[in-house]
Amino acid sequence: MQFRKLSLLIAGSLGIAAILIPASAARAGSTDTQPTTDVPVRHDTADSGATATLPPERVKETLDAYSHWLDVVAERNEVAGLATAVVVNNKVAFERTIGYADTSTQEPVTPTTVFRLASLSKAFATAVTGLLIEEGRFDWNTKLADALPFFQLKDAQASGTVTVRDILGQRLGLPHNTYDQMLEDNVPYEELVRKLDEVNLTCNVGQCYGYQNVAFSLIGDLIYAETGDFFYHQVDKRIFFPLGMTTASYGREALESSKSWARPHRPHGAHAWESFDPKEAYYRVAPAAGVNASLRDMEQWLIAQMGGRPDVLSPALLDELHAPGVSTPGEMHAAPWRHARVTAASYALGWRVFTYGGETMVFHAGAVEGYRTMIAFFPKYRVGMVSMWNSPGAVGTDLMPMVFDAMLGLPHVDWAGVESDPPANRSAPEKVRHKSRHHGG
Repeated sequence: MQFRKLSLLIAGSLGIAAILIPASAARAGSTDTQPTTDVPVRHDTADSGATATLPPERVKETLDAYSHWLDVVAERNEVAGLATAVVVNNKVAFERTIGYADTSTQEPVTPTTVFRLASLSKAFATAVTGLLIEEGRFDWNTKLADALPFFQLKDAQASGTVTVRDILGQRLGLPHNTYDQMLEDNVPYEELVRKLDEVNLTCNVGQCYGYQNVAFSLIGDLIYAETGDFFYHQVDKRIFFPLGMTTASYGREALESSKSWARPHRPHGAHAWESFDPKEAYYRVAPAAGVNASLRDMEQWLIAQMGGRPDVLSPALLDELHAPGVSTPGEMHAAPWRHARVTAASYALGWRVFTYGGETMVFHAGAVEGYRTMIAFFPKYRVGMVSMWNSPGAVGTDLMPMVFDAMLGLPHVDWAGVESDPPANRSAPEKVRHKSRHHGG
């Protein structure tokens, strides 16, 4: 039995190891929320299951404006490098890269430059889990303790009730970001999951939101236990390969082996960036934060998440992954655009679900030192966008509501500050840890 326990823990850690693209774009080559009772979240349901088409002229005007905003970001050197795309009706309508994969060599970011995704990785974990469930390997309600003998919470009775849905839906009952600090201090994942039984629960299992990286990654151990195969092999076989995500991978070694990869950067003086070596810590929780991918990879992923690849991700599975789960009201106030636009917020399975301007938006963001990422889409309109940048700062995320406001015909607000005078100096941002420090995206 001890050998079985060890092999499962090792498995978890080894998971680490119809609009044309504008020609100019193609060339351009914790303030944690308090626990809340898990009551059903009321999102606007008028668009549930329905689809609608955005006016083509409005889409074109929005993409032209987005290109201009990115010009400003590039001129001001607000990011070291950035790659972004907008997808409309299963087609890449806009693709743009600015800046450098490495400012020290001035290697440019291209659509095939690989970035570290941070917590955008969670949606890959939930998707592969869903595919295995569709195959009959286990169930959303499979008890963790039945498959993982080493799993134990401080409340022994509660331990026996924890399901796959609980850990992937961030409703395990643990305090926000349990053991993230120790993970960053290089305490091994295998040790941290064995210490979960030392942590006082903030609520009963399934009853409140508590964002996790360490505990979330137990899904890698469960998949190994149920399939006899490593978690990241299953993602590669069931998601990366069929979607044509040819530069996607797991782990730091794979990132640095990529033909073109974005180095993380930090501010260097008032108007410059310096690159540094990627940190290993969050690669050790592969299901939560281990994926690397390029813009071209993420375009295919976004299309699949919006229903464009039913041969890989079925409509029924997407409905399961995107269904609102535990309430996350604090997410409505985590940024000015959220305060103004988001009227309901919840966590689904590796995704956040917001009611944005009266419409359902599926969203997630990620951050680990030197990298930021975001992905979001409106299922009703089959429009979405993805951005990745290799430096701190929220400009990439703050451009997103500007694009969506324009797409939806909402009042224009300069959320990213690209239409006002730039600050005289870039102040060094607060030290950015993993994206979980930002409410898990």
